[in-house]
Amino acid sequence: NRPADLHPLLRMRYSPRAFSPASLTPAQIQRIFEAGQWSASCFNAQPWRFVVAAKEDAEGFARILSTLVPANQAWAEKAALLGIAVAQSNFEMNGNPNRFAAYDAGQAMAQVALQTEAEGFHCHQMGGFDAAKAREVLGVPQGYELMAAFAIGQQGDPASLTNEGHRAQETAPGQRKALDTLVFHGIWPK
Repeated sequence: NRPADLHPLLRMRYSPRAFSPASLTPAQIQRIFEAGQWSASCFNAQPWRFVVAAKEDAEGFARILSTLVPANQAWAEKAALLGIAVAQSNFEMNGNPNRFAAYDAGQAMAQVALQTEAEGFHCHQMGGFDAAKAREVLGVPQGYELMAAFAIGQQGDPASLTNEGHRAQETAPGQRKALDTLVFHGIWPK
């Protein structure tokens, strides 16, 4: 149901909960985060940071997994990589608040998600995590806002999900609001 003329990476972009046991190579991980590194930002401040752990880093993976809400832990534990996206609150150049930091970090995360698709994997971004716990267990200093958690992996079999609701969500068709409710030409509608 996605428009056929969208770029293939955008048509394929999907946020699965069912992951296969496939691992990412170090080269794939590097390319995925290089995509975020080269994202645009206000004054080229590059306020995003990513705290990540591949499944092979059992201790780091467990730390990040422990910050997710239990419903997300149930499926994210099978991902190849977990991470937390972070935004630096103030500009390094002058210490002033950077009101674009969250926007820029989100844009960098979008590029990470698209490169993940290009690598044959998928990225599921989540708000369901404990930011205070993540700050503590991951050592994120003050001055950085924890924006979102994410899981990267190859899509697996929806039947592998133990939660019936997750299985239903995995196979349900994607839905989006009508474009004319999201894009306003020239003026906000009354």
